Amino acid sequence: MNDNQSIDIAQLPVMAEAAQQSYPTATLYVVATPIGNATDITLRALHLLALADVVACEDTRKTGALLTRYGLNKQMLAAHQHNEREAADKLVARLRAGERVALVSDAGTPAVSDPGARIVDAVREAGLRVIPLPGASAAVTALSASGLVNDRFNFVGFLPAKSKQREAALMELAREPATLVIYEAPHRIVDCVEALAAAFEPTRQVVFARELTKLFEEIHRCPLGDALAWVKSDQHRERGEFVVLVEGATVETDAQDAEAERILNILLAECSVKQAANLTAQITGRKKNALYERALQIKG
Repeated sequence: MNDNQSIDIAQLPVMAEAAQQSYPTATLYVVATPIGNATDITLRALHLLALADVVACEDTRKTGALLTRYGLNKQMLAAHQHNEREAADKLVARLRAGERVALVSDAGTPAVSDPGARIVDAVREAGLRVIPLPGASAAVTALSASGLVNDRFNFVGFLPAKSKQREAALMELAREPATLVIYEAPHRIVDCVEALAAAFEPTRQVVFARELTKLFEEIHRCPLGDALAWVKSDQHRERGEFVVLVEGATVETDAQDAEAERILNILLAECSVKQAANLTAQITGRKKNALYERALQIKG
C-alpha cells in the first residue's frame, strides 16, 4: 500500500464482525472514548454507541460533539461526580426496562480518575450485567512511550490539591518500587513538581506526557532535579492535561532511607525536631522537609 492509498473503513470485513457480535439488552456498557484524537475510537465502541438507547456521560455538550463527529445522534443523560448516585438510580431503572446503556467519560476510560465507579457498583448491586469496551487510557499511553523499564506501576491518579496533604501522600510513596502514575491539571503542575522534588531524590527519572494524542503532544523525560526548570522554561508547558510518571524507588534508596532513619532517631534523643531534621539532611543528603515530617511522626 502506498502512502496515498485510502481505506474505506465501512467496507472492512472487521466492521461486519463488530455487527455480528452479541450486544445483550439490559446491560451497562463501559465505553472508553479517545483522550484527544477522535480517530482513536474503537470499531466496537462505534457499533455499540450506535446501538445504545442512552449514553450516560459527564458533560452532554462534550459527548454530544464527539458523537456528532461519528454521525451519531443519541439521547444522553448527565452522570457526573455531583449527581452520580441519582444518575445510577435512573440508569438501573432503564436497564431493568431492557435498555442498552453506554457509559462514557469526557475522555478515556470511565471510573479511572473519572466518574463511573459508583454507577458500575450500583448496576452490579442490582444484579444487572456490565460489559467493558476497552480503549484509550492516558496512563497506559504515557507508560508505553516512557521507556521506564519496570513491569509494575502504581496508579496514583490526582494528588491532593492542598500542600500538606500532598506532602503526606508523597511521603507514603517515597519507597514505592513501582513506577508512579500521576495525573495533574495544568494550573497545579508547578506545585506538583515542587512537591515531587521535595519528597524524592533528584536523580529519579520523571516523564511528562502532556496533551497526549493531541496536536501539541509533548513527552519529555529527565532527572527530577531538572524537572522544574524544564516546566518553567516554556509558558506553554503550564497548559494542557498532564500524566507524570516517576521512576520507582531502588534498593539503594531503601538502604539510604534506613540509614537516614537511624541517624534521625539518634539525633532526636538530643536535639529538637527541626535541628535533628536539618542535621540528618546535611549528613545523608536526604530531603529536609521529608525528614522533618518523619521526625514529627517519630515524636508522636
